[in-house]
Amino acid sequence: MKTCVLIPTYNNEGTILQVVRDVRQYVKDIIIVNDGSTDNTGDLLASLTSQPSVTVVSYKKNRGKGYALVKGFRTAMSKGFTHVITIDADGQHFASDIPALLSTMRDNPEGIIVGNRNLNEKNMPRGNTFANKFSNFWFRLQTGINLPDTQSGFRLYSLSSIKGLGLITSRYEAELELLVFAAWSGARITSVPVRVYYPPAEERVSHFRPFYDFARISVLNVFLCIGALVCRPWRQTH
Repeated sequence: MKTCVLIPTYNNEGTILQVVRDVRQYVKDIIIVNDGSTDNTGDLLASLTSQPSVTVVSYKKNRGKGYALVKGFRTAMSKGFTHVITIDADGQHFASDIPALLSTMRDNPEGIIVGNRNLNEKNMPRGNTFANKFSNFWFRLQTGINLPDTQSGFRLYSLSSIKGLGLITSRYEAELELLVFAAWSGARITSVPVRVYYPPAEERVSHFRPFYDFARISVLNVFLCIGALVCRPWRQTH
């Protein structure tokens, strides 16, 4: 098994280099997808391109997290990686939890492991808690799987479990789609507790647009429910 870490980033100049430094303590190979950043993120990433174990993929226009993830997955596949750990660039995740994901992978080498955050953590945005519970409900309805944190961006994917990359939407809802399509194809999806850090509201960098993105997620869930009813995909039970 050959594992790399994928970091999608958009305007994270204050945290991206520290995230990379933390990750490199546990995994050498890193793929960073610069999703059209307009701040100093691109210049900071340019300083990493001389390192052979770091791959930076950049494009000028912001396309969304889903697009960045798909770009990163395809890059990982082209380089022969079998597994990818995704971690957000805003510093909310702890790279020191990577060994927990890798350890769990030994029992689920062909599936997906999702980092289960403590949703009662200090400074956790109330909207995030509601959105996660909402997403968990629909995911359980669509797949029969009871997953405690379907919105976590800290995950370990077996690339063999990822299906329908050509169908994945370009924004935040893509992470839910990845889980649903994988479950429908028979992949085993499990979770492991991870820590999370949310800075005070005045220091937080977030690109989530509550009304717009929540509406997109709601529309996606409607179509996925229709797909679950009409196509009757395989369902995993726990």
